[in-house]
Amino acid sequence: MSTHSPSSASKLALLGGTPVGEVVYSKFPVFSERAIERVGDVLRAGKAVGLGRFHSPEIAEAEDTISRYHGGRRVLACSSGHAALQAALAGLEICSGDEVITTPYTWGASTSCILHQNAIPIFVDVERDTGLIDPAAVEAAITPRTKAILAVHIFGQPANLRRLREIADRRGLKLVEDGSQAHGAEIDGLRVGNVGDAAGFSCMGGKVLPTTEAGYLVTPDESVFWKGAMIGQHMGRSPEKDFPDALRPWVDSLVYTYRVTPLNAVLLTEQFGRIDGWIAERRRHADLLRSKIAAAKFLRMPDYAAGVKPVYHLLTMNFDPAAAGVSRNTFAAAMKAEGMMAFGYVPSPIPDWARLHWQDYRGPRVSWLAALERAGVDYRGMALPQCRWRVANSIETRFDFVDANEEMVSRMAEIILKVEANIGALRDHERTAGPTAPARR
Repeated sequence: MSTHSPSSASKLALLGGTPVGEVVYSKFPVFSERAIERVGDVLRAGKAVGLGRFHSPEIAEAEDTISRYHGGRRVLACSSGHAALQAALAGLEICSGDEVITTPYTWGASTSCILHQNAIPIFVDVERDTGLIDPAAVEAAITPRTKAILAVHIFGQPANLRRLREIADRRGLKLVEDGSQAHGAEIDGLRVGNVGDAAGFSCMGGKVLPTTEAGYLVTPDESVFWKGAMIGQHMGRSPEKDFPDALRPWVDSLVYTYRVTPLNAVLLTEQFGRIDGWIAERRRHADLLRSKIAAAKFLRMPDYAAGVKPVYHLLTMNFDPAAAGVSRNTFAAAMKAEGMMAFGYVPSPIPDWARLHWQDYRGPRVSWLAALERAGVDYRGMALPQCRWRVANSIETRFDFVDANEEMVSRMAEIILKVEANIGALRDHERTAGPTAPARR
């Protein structure tokens, strides 16, 4: 345990002082002995190919387990979160120039799934405090070409699902959820994934629900399930007994390879038996950290309304550079030197990225530029003030506390408060050395 007092102004490690100490997280992902044994059984049996429920009881078990978690909705196990999101759009027949309103503040897979359907992302601004898509901005962006809203529950924070659902229903749109960082998050009693017309989740090894690499689609609509299966599952999973006869004339092997393996199907089943405990620990530790940094002047966690229950895939915090008198990057560098991960997860708004700019793109050819050109969209120089503020001023950190680790949460608070106590020295450092380069994971 560090001997530093949280209120101490002892010299910052960035400036040559002694660091508080490394923040050490729970081992994660973690797999039970039962899960490991079951995976061994799959490998010993030579079950390497996952062609769907008809061929693999492991896949049937996984989809049934996940369905129970999502209130009985239909579940399609996939190879990744991206696969699940593209299957969701395909199942809703979103393609070929359809506009999908979405967030510019996210990981790129939430956008590339739209592009891979030859649909057109329409970016709108986010809420400054959380980085979640702003429902008012969504409504203002709707045109006759709009077919869907794709909301991302970034950092495990649930977007305003009740408001987005109301907009979608009133305007005749589909609502798609990206729950890849938010398994189990809730807002006003609504669980993420259980509100949209379809939702996609990632279950790669770094997510709230980890396997090795997997994902799943959730939908209340049987037709969305089967049309989603047709884009990325072996023969659209047409051998299965409830495959719709109306779709059989269109089954072929012109598909993406988005199927899940029996190995990861087993891990999906086993990990869902543990997720509630992991989520409870993440929330408990987040509440503890919030209480310990309540006196912080320059860095704070987002404020959530009653009924909002994040799951803290990553912990996001908001930095006030005007009050601190230093840049976010310099403050984050000081935190990192003391022993705590501190970085900006989103490097820039997605519409700034060169591979979306058909007007002046000179790189390797990409498949979606022709569709963007036909649509006449110009993403260059979009205002997006709240998104840009968060890109410049949020600080993210790892938060894999899935078992009791109050000591490390106290160390995180100690680091934050130590940096704040030395803000004068940090201002002098930045004036002399200049702003620090952006911190990345």
